[in-house]
Amino acid sequence: MEDPSTISSKDTELVSPDNSSPTRIGGQSTHPHSHVPAPLTGPLSGLAVWSTRLPNSSINSICGAAAGVASGIVTCPLDVIKTRLQGQTSFRRNPHHSSAALYNGLIGTAQVIWRQDGIRGMYRGLSPMLLGYLPTWAVYMSVYDASKEYYQSHIENKWVARVYASVTAGGCSTLVTNPIWVIKTRLMSQVSLSAPDEARPPWFYRSTWDAARKMYRAEGIRAFYSGLSPALLGLSHVAIQFPLYEYFKQKFTGVGMGENTSESDQENHKAAILAATFLSKMCATSATYPHEVLRTRLQTQQRFPPSGSHEDVSFRGSLGSSHMPRGAGTSSSDGMINLPRYRGMVRTVRAILAEEGWRAFYAGMGTNMVRAVPAAMTTMLTYETLKTYFHRLQAEGHQLSEHQ
Repeated sequence: MEDPSTISSKDTELVSPDNSSPTRIGGQSTHPHSHVPAPLTGPLSGLAVWSTRLPNSSINSICGAAAGVASGIVTCPLDVIKTRLQGQTSFRRNPHHSSAALYNGLIGTAQVIWRQDGIRGMYRGLSPMLLGYLPTWAVYMSVYDASKEYYQSHIENKWVARVYASVTAGGCSTLVTNPIWVIKTRLMSQVSLSAPDEARPPWFYRSTWDAARKMYRAEGIRAFYSGLSPALLGLSHVAIQFPLYEYFKQKFTGVGMGENTSESDQENHKAAILAATFLSKMCATSATYPHEVLRTRLQTQQRFPPSGSHEDVSFRGSLGSSHMPRGAGTSSSDGMINLPRYRGMVRTVRAILAEEGWRAFYAGMGTNMVRAVPAAMTTMLTYETLKTYFHRLQAEGHQLSEHQ
């Protein structure tokens, strides 16, 4: 008879009649008071075996896409408020005319939107937001993980490698999804018909598809890449946020972003993940916020097809009109001078400084913090939780395959 003390912890233990002793399958205890999950059975066992055939890039894409959708649903109302605050002076008839702001602060803006549009106004632009978050985070997480491995094999300093990986992933996701974010920003900037003229943009879209169709017909393909320069400038944001997140998470938990071990699977790191996300997001947002204002101003500015002049960006067009607007410098049908207002990132910076001062670059920053930090915490907590689940699922799948 073999000495029980020599039996490996990975061997299977039988359940005692009174169910008081733990059951171990592959070294995992399923004692009623244990934190380790019970072995999978039925359809879940098939899912576990299937998950072992998934490449790491696919798992990162799935987890990233799900995390982005969760974040979008939670924070859409705050994103609408932030967009209104950032772009509210873009539609003034006279940019040098000072008038009372329609939107003032988080609560004041929410009250105006609720009074004018109700609950639908708070979730305006949700469809393109979800449509955008799916590829944004799917592309970002998969590219980040792959490029981090590449850069760490070529660069000795792991923090520099993580910065390069963040910029690479951010650039890829920005180029792929910029058209979706332009549509989302246009829809979120759209206000009720009862709003004053100065707050009303020169367009009206009924849906995401309607916005895409009208933008392409009236303004051409260039409209979908409005604000691309400040969006790419915003890569400095992820270059700060994700290396910092990895640093804090490593300090708090001992493992990096999206990394799991058999030991870490048994521990609850939710508080550490939230703390690491909070600190990294606050630092990145504070340092790089002005680019978001530039991007919003450029994305909410209506473009028209070239008219023989390089000044083909129109400040305002006709509402609900099917005819083409007049060239830059001429009067439109509503008596406005159809001059371009924002032409390129440098000119936009100069225009905002001259007309509104440096404070305009931080318009809506408080609201953005209230929105961006919970959004990031939701995203990273969902991503890390799903990554842990897939790690457990794959471990269980490998064990089931070995026993078959």
